[in-house]
Amino acid sequence: MLLRILRTYTRPYRAVMVGIVALQLVGTLAALTLPSLNAAIIDNGVVKGDTAYILREGAWMLAVSLVQIVCTIGAVFLGARTAMAFGRDVRSAIFHRVLAYSSREVARFGAPSLITRSTNDVQQVQMMLMMAFTLLLTAPVMMVGGIIMAMRQDVGLSWLIAVAVPVLAILVGLVISRMVPGFRLVQKRIDRINGVLREQIGGIRVIRAFVREPDERRRFDTANTELTDVTLYVGRWMALMFPLVMLVTNVSTVAVIWFGGLRVASGAMEIGSMMAFLSYIMQILISVMMSTFMLVMLPRAAVSADRIGEALATEPSVVPPEGGIERTPQHGRLELRRVSFRYPGADQPVLHAVDLAAEPGQTVAVIGSTGAGKTTLLNLVPRLFDPTEGQVLLDGVDVRNFEPEALWSRIGLVPQRAYLFSGTVASNLRYGDPDASEEQMWEALEIAQARDFVAAMEGGLEAPIAQGGTNVSGGQRQRLAIARAVLRRPEVYLFDDAFSALDVATDARLRRALAPITRGSTVVIVAQRVATIIDADQIVVLENGEVVGRGTHDELLATSETYREIVESQRQAAA
Repeated sequence: MLLRILRTYTRPYRAVMVGIVALQLVGTLAALTLPSLNAAIIDNGVVKGDTAYILREGAWMLAVSLVQIVCTIGAVFLGARTAMAFGRDVRSAIFHRVLAYSSREVARFGAPSLITRSTNDVQQVQMMLMMAFTLLLTAPVMMVGGIIMAMRQDVGLSWLIAVAVPVLAILVGLVISRMVPGFRLVQKRIDRINGVLREQIGGIRVIRAFVREPDERRRFDTANTELTDVTLYVGRWMALMFPLVMLVTNVSTVAVIWFGGLRVASGAMEIGSMMAFLSYIMQILISVMMSTFMLVMLPRAAVSADRIGEALATEPSVVPPEGGIERTPQHGRLELRRVSFRYPGADQPVLHAVDLAAEPGQTVAVIGSTGAGKTTLLNLVPRLFDPTEGQVLLDGVDVRNFEPEALWSRIGLVPQRAYLFSGTVASNLRYGDPDASEEQMWEALEIAQARDFVAAMEGGLEAPIAQGGTNVSGGQRQRLAIARAVLRRPEVYLFDDAFSALDVATDARLRRALAPITRGSTVVIVAQRVATIIDADQIVVLENGEVVGRGTHDELLATSETYREIVESQRQAAA
């Protein structure tokens, strides 16, 4: 998966990558040339006292060093830019894929995991790629080139290379084999701690209201300790790696000086050649150490790439049709035919053979006990889910055959949990109509019974809204969400228990103000409160996912035992 992601998202940068490879190759060859030039200066210049030779060869060394510096800086600069561009492209791909997910896929991965995959996992692969641009070609060329150049200096010491390199490779391999499982656990532990933090921050009011701070601290401590333990486990092995590398490097240096000194003393080797051999064996071991950096990052990057690939490879269960319909001759007729829906892994369907029809100008209400499937039914209309059986029709056309934008533009949804985005009142309202004027926004706020409190806010329409709308009350959030839907002037209004946070008087005023606006539209209201739906043209009673009653308020009082129980329970509660 790592290779596939790298191949896919580095394709636009192939020309730059060729330049990086060329710069790395030239810089590495320059680095390999320097010890030979130094040996020549010592043997032919210093020993013989030839100052002209020293100056001439020294000038060549300076020129080669300058080439090495320029090429190394250029390779690192271009490599960093390319790696950052790669990370940007992968994050963008994950973001656009997640936007295409239905609620089913989002629930499957979970928001904390998707956030980790878009940030931490991408960063791991990005860092590995940057290291590859810097070291991938340099390390093998320096290793092979160093071995060749060292043997050119003196074959008699080459056995030291044959011992040092395998020993170092074996030690590094043992350490890496212990680190790979740890890296997999680290990413899972990060998902876990993100999930705990997200729940605790989002539910801070509930935690405080039920005095659950000690329990939540223990839950966070557990997740934090698990992440700390596995990170320490990986860190210990990582910390062991570099001392091992330095141990082999230092022992090799001592061995070269010891055995090289003996050969120099016997006249079998020049002092300059021994110094060059020492430089080359250091270059060889440094190249192994650079490879170690890559090997440290490779397993973690591979784990992250698998997680990224899983997110990118997951196809949305709600798929846009090819050549979807954009317009219909009718305007707003909604129908559900024998609709059933089962959540993945569930034993029983949430909805079973539900029939419902709503004409433009009609208000259809859906009522039932908690868990009856009311919200699920409403979510099928804008294709947040697709039914497992049956059809959802808009103007006689299955909603699965519409272009998504064409479908959503005709629907105004006010969800059960009203959500506002960070920004201003105006920016939130313009989700309904990006081109809305201030006058239109104030009109929508008037209808939603939100004008007074928005006018009282500092800045009015430009008053700041925090993420999730946490700086306004629940009732104010609901009214702003209703205003946002009203501003769109859709053909179908879907109110998912959208009046639950309003007092009875505000609820009544809002519904009176909505009546002239929704006169030509289809309105479907999910509600718990009978007073909210008492004037509906048709009330559908759901119980355990099945329709057990249908009619007006008066008709259902006479024919539906379930509806009578709901009405009676609310009367007793009011009393």
